[in-house]
Amino acid sequence: MKIKPLNKDQIIISIDRLTRFKEPETKYLRVFKEIIQNNLLEPKYKKSDLDLMDYEEIKELAAKIINISLNKLTNNENFDYAINKKLAEYEKSVFKVDKNCEKLLDNNIDYKSIIDILPENTVKNLTFLKSLSGNTNLACGFPVKKVLLCEGITEEILLPVFAKLCGHDFDEHGIHVISAGGKNQVVKYFYHYAECLKIPVFVLLDNDAVENKEQIIPKLRQIDKIHLVKSGEFEDLLPKSLIIKTLNYLTENISVAPIEGLEEAESTVEFLEEFFRHRGLHEFKKADFALAVKENISNIDDVSGEIKEIIKEITL
Repeated sequence: MKIKPLNKDQIIISIDRLTRFKEPETKYLRVFKEIIQNNLLEPKYKKSDLDLMDYEEIKELAAKIINISLNKLTNNENFDYAINKKLAEYEKSVFKVDKNCEKLLDNNIDYKSIIDILPENTVKNLTFLKSLSGNTNLACGFPVKKVLLCEGITEEILLPVFAKLCGHDFDEHGIHVISAGGKNQVVKYFYHYAECLKIPVFVLLDNDAVENKEQIIPKLRQIDKIHLVKSGEFEDLLPKSLIIKTLNYLTENISVAPIEGLEEAESTVEFLEEFFRHRGLHEFKKADFALAVKENISNIDDVSGEIKEIIKEITL
């Protein structure tokens, strides 16, 4: 067996992809096959060969390449497979896995050496991997215990912040927020998760997604919940005082007229689009505005009644 060793960055990227919140069979096969194709020089396998190969052999080849690469970096020969077992048990507690997938999870990747080369500050899933070497809960959003599935980026950015003000830390409770990118995409995501997940899914939809809610209800499991915003979309739930505070923050270096018409506006987003257009600001983008709102959230008064209600439902 002749290999081209992975460098430190390649190992970290591969393990990051292996430990993300994704269906285990899909992510393990993709990462393992790419490692074999790119780093196994002899024997050489084509993609078509790997597609026909038994999962056991794929796992063994990929793990061997990873471990040889690690050994060149760390010279660590004290393998400890307790982390592998914890990681496999975690994946099996969250996702439905078959016998083939179990072969991929039951591997001998040297995670202990990988943890030694991880940077001090890293992404949440790799922070979780670090925690598996001990008994410390690092409050990093993992292990994932519940999925919060919403339409847009505003909810993804702001709900964890609002929840913290209400005394509920999403990271501590393992609540994983996913913005699907629209109400139709929420339905697709939910159908997939209802089939492959063992953990609850909380679905948050804007008020105009009544038809989408009806599409989801037949697939709703006993552990799942769905909330339709009472009026408008999520941006309409933001307190007007918070929006004004954010707009003042965004225009503090610009001489502009007082903010008027927000209270009477039927749609917060339409008001903001018009405000940005007429005040000579850059184009209104929900993600950028949500990040600015986040900077201006300071106390419980910045959390509206319905947002408090949603957070309470999520955390029950």
